[in-house]
Parts: sequence; C-alpha cells; structure tokens
Amino acid sequence: MNINSLNKMEKMLELKGYSPNTITAYVRYAEKLYLHYQKSFEQITTEEIQNYLHYLTVDKKYSYSYININYNALKFLYKNILSKTWDVNKLPRLKKDKKLPVILSKSEVKNLFSVISNLKHKAILMTIYSAGLRISEAINLKIKDIDSNNMQIRIRQAKGKKDRYTLLSQANLIVLREYWKNYKPDNWLFPGVPTIKPISARTIQRVLKDNALKAGIKKNATVHTLRHCFATHLLEADVNIFHIQKLMGHASLKTTAIYFHLTRKDILNVKSPLDTMMDSEQDG
Repeated sequence: MNINSLNKMEKMLELKGYSPNTITAYVRYAEKLYLHYQKSFEQITTEEIQNYLHYLTVDKKYSYSYININYNALKFLYKNILSKTWDVNKLPRLKKDKKLPVILSKSEVKNLFSVISNLKHKAILMTIYSAGLRISEAINLKIKDIDSNNMQIRIRQAKGKKDRYTLLSQANLIVLREYWKNYKPDNWLFPGVPTIKPISARTIQRVLKDNALKAGIKKNATVHTLRHCFATHLLEADVNIFHIQKLMGHASLKTTAIYFHLTRKDILNVKSPLDTMMDSEQDG
C-alpha cells in the first residue's frame, strides 16, 4: 500500500509541476517515515508524525532546511494523496534561525578571482557573482542564454518556474569569450563529464572552497555567498532595491530587504559613542 501511495505522490508532484529534485526528495523523505515506523501511511497517526519530526529535530539535530523539506513532503503526502487533515497546531513548522549570510568584501571577491588559474572555473564563479545566480541557474546555462547584444543573461525556468533576465558584465563577457575560444562548448555553457551533461554543483562548490583557501579567505564562504555579495554590493552602490529584486528573481521584496542588514555603507558613516567620548576628552 505504501508503494502505491508513493507512486501516486510522485505522479501528483509531476502533475503540479514540481522540479525533478523536489520530487525525488519528497518521495524519499516520505519513504523514510515508513521505514521509521514500518507500517502503512494510513496507520501512522498525527502524534507519530509529530514524534518523528521531533526526533529529526532534537535527536538527529538536522538542519532547518532538512526538517522543512521533510515537513513539506509529509504534508503533501497526507493532504494530497491520503486526503487526511494536517493539523498545524499539532504539527507546527520549525522556526528558521534568523542568521545573516556570510558576505565577502569587494576586495575579497577580487582576490578570489585573481588566484583562480583554471579559466573554466574562473568563468563559472565570475558569472555567478556578476549576475547574482543560484548555483542551479549557473549549471543550467546554455550558450544561447548569453545575450551579448543586449548585455544580459537569460535564466530559464528558475525557482518558481519563472524566466528572467539578469546582468551580463562587460568584464565577465571578456572572460566568457576567452573561455569559449579555449573550451568550445556547444550546448551547455559549462559542460561536465560527459559533456552531454552540465557541470555538477559539487564540482563548483569544491572549486570555490579550494580557491577561497588559496585567496586567504577565512570566512565560511560557499558558492551561494557570491549571490549574496552581488545583491549587497549593488545595494552599496545605491542601486534601487526593486531593480535588485528583479535581477535576483525574488518573488517578494521582503526576501531582498535582508541585504539592508548586510550592507556596510550606512554603518561605516556611524561613529561609535566610545569614539565620540574619547574625541571630546581630547578636545577638552
């Protein structure tokens, strides 16, 4: 019976247009619930789901994102496949830690690019930073998405299944043209091995980690850090936040507004009361 439910779940997710990665994750996490209790989904009670989510959170100490996707998967299964009530009072969603993302300064980003000796790797990371891309968006870029006439990059079917355009930097275009002359990609902009597939996210993450170490960057930077840097550095350059929202592909301005907390522009103009106090003593 559980196999039947999982098959129905996969089919319903496909009909609703969920991404292949999300479908795989939802079905896998629903199956893990079954393996945990070893009984049919229909027999698993709300209290048992509550205990399972508590187990993942407290005992296993999994991250917010892992718990959240488990929550979403089980909610989808019970509401859409089993037609059961999902009681949000008994099954509350875990609150997300309000941590600010890591940000690199412009000089740190410049140092990062300067130490990258592999032209393909430089082109990938430079494109991600200069256009504010998610790693999945960079992976799925095709040569035809680079519009040098209008100096823009087309992002196809990004998060929320939406297309958008973002910036094509002049400096980035120069590197991309040099990269193309040397590597001659014919479909995917950044092909993997074999070349019929795009480069993997894991490879790009490893490239970032290795070169950040070479650049002497001690912050816990990831590839997604470059996307955060793109938005923060634009905000520091007085680019309108509505333009940044559009370039980032954010559905809500609230998501973009987090970068107000990351910009150093206003903070640098604020003087600490200690310095004010010491200055007044020196004047006296």
